[in-house]
Amino acid sequence: MRPFELTLAEAADAVANGELSPVELTGSVLERIDAVEERLGAYVAVTDEAARRSAALAEHEIAAGRYRGPLHGMPFGLKDLIDVVGLPTTASSRVREGHVAQADSAVTRSLLDAGAVLLGKTHTHEFAYGLTTPQTRNAWDQGRVAGGSSGGSAVAVAAGAATFALGTDTGGSIRVPAALNGVVGLKPTYGLISRHGVTSLSWSLDHVGPLTRTVRDAALVLSALAGHDAQDPAGLGAARPGHPLLGERDLTGLRVGVPANYYFDRVSPEVETAVRRAIAQLSGLGADLVEVEIPMARYIQATQWGLMVPEATAYHERALRSVPELYGPDVRVLLEAGELLSAGDYLRAQRARTLMRQEWARLLEQVDVIAAPTVPMTAAEAGQDTVAWPDGTTESVSDAYVRLSAPANITGLPALTLPVGRDHGGLPIGMQLMGPPMGEARVLRVGHAYESVRSGRGGQAAVTG
Repeated sequence: MRPFELTLAEAADAVANGELSPVELTGSVLERIDAVEERLGAYVAVTDEAARRSAALAEHEIAAGRYRGPLHGMPFGLKDLIDVVGLPTTASSRVREGHVAQADSAVTRSLLDAGAVLLGKTHTHEFAYGLTTPQTRNAWDQGRVAGGSSGGSAVAVAAGAATFALGTDTGGSIRVPAALNGVVGLKPTYGLISRHGVTSLSWSLDHVGPLTRTVRDAALVLSALAGHDAQDPAGLGAARPGHPLLGERDLTGLRVGVPANYYFDRVSPEVETAVRRAIAQLSGLGADLVEVEIPMARYIQATQWGLMVPEATAYHERALRSVPELYGPDVRVLLEAGELLSAGDYLRAQRARTLMRQEWARLLEQVDVIAAPTVPMTAAEAGQDTVAWPDGTTESVSDAYVRLSAPANITGLPALTLPVGRDHGGLPIGMQLMGPPMGEARVLRVGHAYESVRSGRGGQAAVTG
């Protein structure tokens, strides 16, 4: 097995045991980027020389007995909304031409302090305002979308072009591309990971989190990132947690909520079959399956858009007035639409969010986690605008992809997606696990238990080279 094919945990163990050097690992991943980047378009920019210097420093420190932990020497990618001092933060937009970050974001500093090796900045849908990331191609089928807005990060991890990457999630932007590319994505509890130094889409919905190849990998990255940061006004007052205990396969006594409504409505048959099969496997591990009713389901989409659209427009107000022609057409129309929403509309969305949080809190007193599809369909063809459902309804691709992920953003609950199969064309299918606030250890434990008995180890994306 070539070094770039190792999971983060496998590579970390090999480095810690002296079986693999950070220089060798980073070199292998950079070679992989060279082999696949032209076809996939995962990266805005690759910092090749700086990465090699950081890997050499990590190797020297480890040899001298200054091992910093499991991320030491691990090469990673950063979504290009996240500041790195001295590097552009383009947000994949012409609006940001010439912009250079003056300081590291909090998450960048945490990863560098852990000894991780920055490979470069990964593509996002412009300013994270979309669910496809059109510059980037799906790691399994280059004629299909990568998902967004953290599409570059998901594709880099799926293709072996990073051992892990960070993304942001406002309406599913970590989980959607993770599901469509067959990797793991974790949206943490709102405020658990600092957003200081991260370009905002919607301040009350934005989250930062990891994309990895396995649940164990996600736990390792979370341990380095979680904790209170006074510079993030939404930051939780919680101290930095230790490494989540993933535990054994036995889920006896754990209550898994299976939605009777909403999450299996307008979902492709192959997605439903794969997710229900995965839920049955959780039952086989000892979990108790409990049918649950998703509260306020008819208000989810209106609440998501009622919060996100005006907040995004407020953030972009100055640039939208001075250089509107520099925005892509799809993003510009959304930003201009935000100017038509009233303060009353926004306040009603905030009120709906408060009620939804209360109802979901009651729901999560009945069960420990909720298991459901991450997205209702696998990766759409590039350029496909809509999807027609058997009930006669037509939905935009973006609305379809955000529909099942939005509740966890509105409520701020932790949500994990992990691969649970593929459709007839070989495209990945994801299952989403949602838990109570600060319930990351719980969703990771359940995800790890499923992953430990699933046949295979996920697989590298089928990109030749």
